[in-house]
Formats: sequence, C-alpha cells, structure tokens
Amino acid sequence: MTVGPPEHAIVGGGAQRSHTADDLASAIDGRVIGDGGAAVSAIVPLDRAGPSDIAFLARAEYAPLLAASRAGIVIVSPELAETPGTPRARIVVAKPYEALLELIPRFHAPPGRQPGIDPQARIGHGVLLGRDAAVGPGTVIGDGARIGDRVTIGAHVAIGPGVEIGHDTLLHPHVTLYPGTSLGRRVIVHAGVRLGSDGFGYVWRDGEHRKIPHVGRCIIADDVEIGANSTIDRGSIDDTVIGAGTKIDNLVHVGHNVRIGRLCLLMAQVGIAGSARLEDGSIVAGQAGIGGHVTIGAGARIGGQAGVFGDVPPGESWSGYPARPHKESLRAHAALFRLAPLMRRLEQLLGRESR
Repeated sequence: MTVGPPEHAIVGGGAQRSHTADDLASAIDGRVIGDGGAAVSAIVPLDRAGPSDIAFLARAEYAPLLAASRAGIVIVSPELAETPGTPRARIVVAKPYEALLELIPRFHAPPGRQPGIDPQARIGHGVLLGRDAAVGPGTVIGDGARIGDRVTIGAHVAIGPGVEIGHDTLLHPHVTLYPGTSLGRRVIVHAGVRLGSDGFGYVWRDGEHRKIPHVGRCIIADDVEIGANSTIDRGSIDDTVIGAGTKIDNLVHVGHNVRIGRLCLLMAQVGIAGSARLEDGSIVAGQAGIGGHVTIGAGARIGGQAGVFGDVPPGESWSGYPARPHKESLRAHAALFRLAPLMRRLEQLLGRESR
C-alpha cells in the first residue's frame, strides 16, 4: 500500500498555528482578493496543497497548476493575479520570492537548540567556549580552539586545535575544520564540509612529486553559508579567504590561496583553482571551472559548465568552453550547429564532381 504525504504536518512536536489571509497579506505588504478570513496552517507546493494550505505562484509556466489546485490561499505576482483557479483567497504581492522570506518562518519554526556540552563530546585543553554554546555528541574540539557565544555544533564535528568560530555560527553534523581555519559570525556550514585541508601543490624533484607544505589559513568571513560536502583549502603560504555574505552551494571546491569577495554566489559543482580571484558580487553557475590565477571582476557572471582560462572584466557575462562573452559564445555555438548541414552539402558537391 502506498501512503502519500499528510495534508497537515506536525512540526517540532506541536500543532502548527493558523494564519488568515489578511494577517499574511499585512506581513508581506500584499493585497487580498477573496476571503480575507481564510485560514491556513502550512505552506505547500501548488500541486499538493489542500484547503488548509497556502501555495505560491510566481512563474507563468506553473499557472496551469492553479486550475486544479485545492489550495486555500495562493500567493501570486500581479501578472498572474487573474490566473484561473478556485482558492478562497489570493494574496497579490509585487515580489513573491521575497515574500517567502517572511512567510516560511511563520509555518516552519527553526528547530530548537539546547545549550550545553553533550557527555559524548571531547573538549581539548584551553578551549574557550562562549555563552550558550551547544556541542553535539561525538564532537571533538582541539586544544586552544575559541568558540563564540551561541554557537551550535552538531554531532561528530571535528574542530582542530586553534580554530576560531564567531558568535551565532551553526555547524551541521560531520563538519571538519582543520587547524588554521577561522569562521566569522553567523556562518552556516552544512554537513560534510571540509575547511582548511591542504591544497593541491607539488614540485617535481628527484623523480617524484614532492608535497609543498601548506601553512596558510582558511578564513571565512561573517554571514557566509557553505553547502553540504563542499571543500575549501587552506593557503600555501598565503590565505584562502571567503568574503562576507558569500553563499556557496553543495559540492563546490575552492583551491588554495583563492580570494572570493563579498556577496558572491557559487553554485553546485563549481571548481576554483588555486590563487584565483573572484571580486565582490560575482556569480558562478553550476559546474563551471575557474582556472588558476584568473580574476573574475566585480559583478561578473559565469554561465553553467563554462571553462574560464583568462580574466573576466567586471560586470560582464561569460559562458562556454573556453569561456568568452556570452553573446559571442552563443554565436559560436550557432555557427557550429550550422556546420553539419554545410558539410553534407559540400560532400554532395564533391561527390558529383568526382563522377
């Protein structure tokens, strides 16, 4: 027997609180069409929502789903406000995605944290542990580490000697912080992340690859988030630095001595080779590769699966392999697709001449 998802979930052991359309609209500066007293207790995708759920419609390609949806309330953009459907109420808001920042916490409270040190944790000598810190089972904190106030450390985290962690930082389970790593305030590090491991640096000598010792630091500034199973190397003799507010997706690799500026976005499976520079506000889409010693200018955008071997000017969009300005890359691909029919015509002409 197949059992589907429950229409009303229980979060954190207690029933969810109901919210009316009028209350939610007031919170997100929206306009209600329909029954302002319609109440909902969960936020659910449009195709699975029931009468006690609120759903979300911000893109035209999903508009057909609204006609069949049973959602009690739907958040819509002004352009989609008249989309056919039968919710009890619609909340029209100019920026639906931004509205989610306010709405989701109302329906999904963050999991509670219990300050204190689990008996199965191991704390080294000279560790400074801030107020209300929480340390999970199986965690090991090396000698001389400095842990800020209200830091949450999940299960089986390894924190090397001398590591510094700023206030209100969250380390999910199975994170490893090598010696020489420093985290700022309000950093979020997801499961399986490795920070401060040695970079890939060798010198050919006496018939073998001799490892270059890595003694630089791995510095993560305030408000950075690092996705699951990503790795950031320490510097060789310089530092690897991730700027404030930068967000890194899952399965990203950042090599030694890389410097990433403020408010950058790195998406899944991006690889950045040693000593590259990403200036403030740059965006690198999934599976792109950045060569060593390359500079990506401020506000530049790198397309998915691009291979970047040279500097990218500030504010430009580049894509392709090798990466080039996006419009130029599109023209090159279009020319390549036209090549096969031209080759067939050429072969036909050569075949006629040979007869």
